[in-house]
Amino acid sequence: MTNALFPECPECEPAGFGRRDFLRAVGVSAAALAVGAVLPATNPLSPLALARAARLKKQAEAESLVFDLFKSMGNDQRKKLVLPWDAGAGKNASAARLGTHNGPVGKSVIGEQYDEKQGEILFKIFKSICNGDEGYERLSRGDNFDNSGDFKNIGALIYGEPVEGKKFSLVFAGHHITLRCDGNSEDGAAFGGPLYYGHSPNGYSEKNVFGYQTKAVGDIYGSLNAEQKKVGVMPGMWKDGVASVKLPAKDSKPIGVAYTALSKDQQELTKKVMKELVAPYRKEDGDEVMEIIKANGGFEKLSMAFYEEGKLTAKEPWAFWRLEGPGFVWSFRALPHVHTFVNISSKLG
Repeated sequence: MTNALFPECPECEPAGFGRRDFLRAVGVSAAALAVGAVLPATNPLSPLALARAARLKKQAEAESLVFDLFKSMGNDQRKKLVLPWDAGAGKNASAARLGTHNGPVGKSVIGEQYDEKQGEILFKIFKSICNGDEGYERLSRGDNFDNSGDFKNIGALIYGEPVEGKKFSLVFAGHHITLRCDGNSEDGAAFGGPLYYGHSPNGYSEKNVFGYQTKAVGDIYGSLNAEQKKVGVMPGMWKDGVASVKLPAKDSKPIGVAYTALSKDQQELTKKVMKELVAPYRKEDGDEVMEIIKANGGFEKLSMAFYEEGKLTAKEPWAFWRLEGPGFVWSFRALPHVHTFVNISSKLG
């Protein structure tokens, strides 16, 4: 069983709204979106609310599949594979549901705990979270799921109760992947909670399916002038899990170089990077991320830092990069291979 808070990675070692609240809030407008109607220009919903509605519409297929999966499960399966929404203890009650994992949690391996038909349903759900075939290629790491080797070797756990009117979250967890389908149950959270993704090859290598993200981030690094590097490049040691997804305090001082200190060209590069980062996920999820950024103060509230760790070269000048701001953290490690932790929320506490 992997630790919900601190996922292990052996090869690294030396040798908003809840879904139902949202529906009540937007009422007729959400229903109009659900059937593809065009909302009037005077529609009172905020861009973020509209993005949530669009995501909810897109999730309908996946959500219905989760309902079907739940209905198909026997009592013994439910005892092992369906946990309470608040599974955990005390103030860490959400840790299990919102944890990031580097392998199946407990005895939840799809090929061992679900029958063939249920496995097919789970596969359809996973693919529905991806942005088409290309997104699936990225998140499945070439259909190999990295060292998991196969979709059937990753895990799937349900939190809550997947029935109409109840909160639920289906969490997929495997080697270098944590991904969710939650029907917008998690209040204010993009992607249903913190994400974790990665791939074993060197992050600067073309063999790494996320190497294009390393390159996009590297373009920002290459554009920094001497003064920007003084505040934007620093030493640091990478930490997986909670340390990487902890949201900065509301009044915390930005770390690194502020977006507002970048030139217009550099700001455009930053926006381009964001598009690359969210590209593997459903367009609706990416749109919601952009709207959360806007709702939390815009890109102008973000800052970034490049961290030097270990032996670096001119071709591999930084080990990891962190973009952060109110309700936003995207921690991307390129060396020795890609580990990425993401946490985005419209709730600032």
